[in-house]
Amino acid sequence: MPRLGLTLARQYSMMRLVPMLLTSTVVATYMPFCTPRIHSTMPPDEAQQHMSELWQAPEDLPSRELFYGPWGKEHSPKSDETFTFKHIKTNGVSPGMTVKDGEGREWSVKQNPDEGKVEVTLSRVLSALGYHQPPVYHLETFSMKDEHGLRTMPGGRFRPKLKELDELDDWSWQENPFVGTKPYQGLLVVLMVFNSSDLKNSNNSLYEFKDHGRHERWYVVRDIGTALGETARLTPKRNDPELFARQTFIKSVHDGFVQFDYHGWHQDLFLDRIRPDDVRWGCERLSRLTDKQWDDAFRAGGYDPATAARFIEALKKRIDQGLAVENAR
Repeated sequence: MPRLGLTLARQYSMMRLVPMLLTSTVVATYMPFCTPRIHSTMPPDEAQQHMSELWQAPEDLPSRELFYGPWGKEHSPKSDETFTFKHIKTNGVSPGMTVKDGEGREWSVKQNPDEGKVEVTLSRVLSALGYHQPPVYHLETFSMKDEHGLRTMPGGRFRPKLKELDELDDWSWQENPFVGTKPYQGLLVVLMVFNSSDLKNSNNSLYEFKDHGRHERWYVVRDIGTALGETARLTPKRNDPELFARQTFIKSVHDGFVQFDYHGWHQDLFLDRIRPDDVRWGCERLSRLTDKQWDDAFRAGGYDPATAARFIEALKKRIDQGLAVENAR
């Protein structure tokens, strides 16, 4: 077997053979010794002045294109491209690699088929609602050459490295300028609609965007592929339409706060913190997406029409429940 094949095989084997090590790593990542108090790092008026760094109200929401997304076709990988292998992915637990295309652009490829599909689809929805997202695309397979020759590789999520988008650092769910604002609360609601479980701070990226005179800071929720299934603290099953449809979204409203059927990490973000009007704010915006936009978002993730339709049906039921939650007692 060529050396690359051995390396990939070993990567998959390690994921299967060292669950105790993986569990310890996950626990250390999600459960710091001292969980910070959830609070805004700016006065409310100042936070509103910086709101465009997290969210910009989409006046054109029903007309936004969700197959190629906000970055357009020009930033997407070409399906007939031959990529050159650079190195194996060195962080996280999902298999992947960095490759380079014929124009010299580097691409981060996540080769977990379930996670990659979910990540692209949810990214399209977040961007339509006005939340900043990096360019992400899906290829089912791709051609790659390395020192051993040319081969067809399993695809997944492709994310290009762009000169105009510079990743500066992580940002914290618990400590940031926007805690308590409607766009922050609404973002958490949208992630709950999709049963997003991987809410660790290392998945939040602070970007600097510079292009043609624009110079902006972006707070971005990234690596959002653990969704559309169950919620759990360790290895939740994702990308399963039957399982997702069976899950409960909202359990009740108690003492003025919405109780979600959420079993993932950082439950402190949701426990007695999300009010019915926060849920309605997020679900109202989701309800403005057209049928075509839903179809395009799932098509962008590489879903077949039948599977996409099952997910969309379940999501719309959750959105309807969220719109009606203010009447619950």
